[in-house]
Amino acid sequence: MPAETDRADLPEAMAELAEEFHAVSQSDRLQLLLELSRELPGLPERYEGHLDQMERVDECQSPLFLAVEVGDDADRTVRLFFDAPAEAPTTRGFAGILHEGLDGLGAQQVLDVPDDAPYRFGLAEAVSPLRMRGMVGMLGRIKRQVRLRSDAIAAGERA
Repeated sequence: MPAETDRADLPEAMAELAEEFHAVSQSDRLQLLLELSRELPGLPERYEGHLDQMERVDECQSPLFLAVEVGDDADRTVRLFFDAPAEAPTTRGFAGILHEGLDGLGAQQVLDVPDDAPYRFGLAEAVSPLRMRGMVGMLGRIKRQVRLRSDAIAAGERA
């Protein structure tokens, strides 16, 4: 397993975020996570009040729902949407990392993100293992949905 400071195999935006986290002290990492939680974009109108159209991430301690859309363009551009309560800043911060690091990338770029990417931000020492499991769960579900949606688009093109 690569060292937590290894960011060479992360997408550019995610690697830059990891650099930011490692450039500050452990206590400041939590502050950075809080900032990302505040910057997490709200849901577009099509998902507002429609959590039934989103997937719940049961690994998260706080209720977190996500939706993944994959475009039918050549890159299969991925769009991510998250819903988590304001009183769950750690969960929202993890979602913020994934949104900032993955939203707008091509499907293959998202699928190529290492499964241990959540551990590359130096947060494992600052938050509980249970909380880290939540971010790992988010990434796993995003990748699964990207795979499913990309396969469905490809099947439609072959039909």
